[in-house]
Amino acid sequence: MGAFSRQNGQPHGIQCQLGAGRVPCRNVSHEALPPDPFAGDPVDPAASLPDHDDEPQQPISDAEREELVEDLADLAVYQALLAPRGVRGIVVDCADCAEPHYHDWALLRASLEQLLADGRMRPHEPAYDPDPREYVTWEYCRGFADGVTATENAT
Repeated sequence: MGAFSRQNGQPHGIQCQLGAGRVPCRNVSHEALPPDPFAGDPVDPAASLPDHDDEPQQPISDAEREELVEDLADLAVYQALLAPRGVRGIVVDCADCAEPHYHDWALLRASLEQLLADGRMRPHEPAYDPDPREYVTWEYCRGFADGVTATENAT
């Protein structure tokens, strides 16, 4: 998602600053995640993959933590503005695979909360047969929210 980069002092990628205030964050427990369908299976197809829990994690910096909290606040604003208009979530162009990734509002919120709590996001299943017309970019969300704010301030 292009985490934590800034260009010209402005948020870039998933970061945005709208001034919407703070939204309380909650940590997503491992129990809240879907169960592993291959747990205990002796022929688990993922058994040969490295266990990411064994990799040492560097804690996120205070600046990164602050940006994640801002992102969660922005996400709440974007969802409040766009979900009633039929937008299901955000699409992100993945730099690793060059494919669009579709994130429903709840999935993106959970992923950001997990990054905030654990310093990384766990892999998740991609959206099943997403309709690209129902997802918008982070930049579209920011522009839409800025437009709503400007309209409200003009009246």
